[in-house]
Amino acid sequence: MPLDKVKSIINDLKNGTIKPIYFLMGDEPYYIDGISKYIEENVLSEEEKGFNQMVLYGRDITIDDVVSNAKRYPMMAEKQVVIVKEAQDLSRTIENLVNYAKNPQPTTILVMCYKYKTLDKRKKLAKEIAKTGVLFESKKLYENQVPDWIKRVLAGKGYTITPKAAQMLVEFLGNDLSKVNNELEKLQLILNAGGQITPQLIEENIGISKDFNNFELQNAIGERDMKKAFAIVQYFSQNPKNNPIVVTIGLLYGFFSKLLKYHALSNKRDASRMLGINPYFIKDYQTAAGNFPMKKVSAAIAAIREVDMKSKGVGAANLSQGDLLKELLIKVFN
Repeated sequence: MPLDKVKSIINDLKNGTIKPIYFLMGDEPYYIDGISKYIEENVLSEEEKGFNQMVLYGRDITIDDVVSNAKRYPMMAEKQVVIVKEAQDLSRTIENLVNYAKNPQPTTILVMCYKYKTLDKRKKLAKEIAKTGVLFESKKLYENQVPDWIKRVLAGKGYTITPKAAQMLVEFLGNDLSKVNNELEKLQLILNAGGQITPQLIEENIGISKDFNNFELQNAIGERDMKKAFAIVQYFSQNPKNNPIVVTIGLLYGFFSKLLKYHALSNKRDASRMLGINPYFIKDYQTAAGNFPMKKVSAAIAAIREVDMKSKGVGAANLSQGDLLKELLIKVFN
């Protein structure tokens, strides 16, 4: 996982194993920001930073500017740090950095923050950086990977989280790790050392309802608890901005799609790995499978697709989100 690679890079920096180039690229800015921030704050002493640390921005400079700054010698220090933020703005000419990458200044630590883009690893620049420096790709996690990421991040700081609480955060924040981490840090401020993040703690401090959310709607449907499901949808209809229908439809489509795969598994004991589901939640699929035979699952998926089209204005006469979700429940429970 990227988290392991990040820890390895940070540990090397702590131990004095420092490379002349750190090219940090990819779709997940969280790790790029984390590594560059660590270098910015920790490699040089406060006294050294004044003359030997600079932050440049890709939109304001050229590759020639990067190289000329990187080739400077440090003043009254062993190293200088040059950090180029928003380096993706240099993407059209980024390959011009190849000559410097072949022979980087040994007293310079050049950090390139190349967000939302990646180098072509078949070209010379990526190959040269891999030889002389660190070429790190920060990939977006899939949403089903985020609960485990949350658990590992918290464990590293001495905290725990219940599976349901982790799922609530992912449902509310998706796979934006920066947003997730910000909320985790807020919760850590009010927890005692070694404390546990629970659904109630999230409800009280972040404002996500522990009883009226998409995760609980999914469970209510899986249990064929019509009263609870309609109550949640009614809550959604009264708070449409906080509960957009596109998120609800996406989650329910994913749930029934996995339920269809669950039915098709010959070895249900392997379900967690095959479906990419936390083992804690497999019991929810076992329950739902008993309440929804394969034929009903297929019908539910068809109903979800139909309501999805209507929510986008196809074949619906200005129905509200609440009305569309109620229509969906009627078809699913039919």
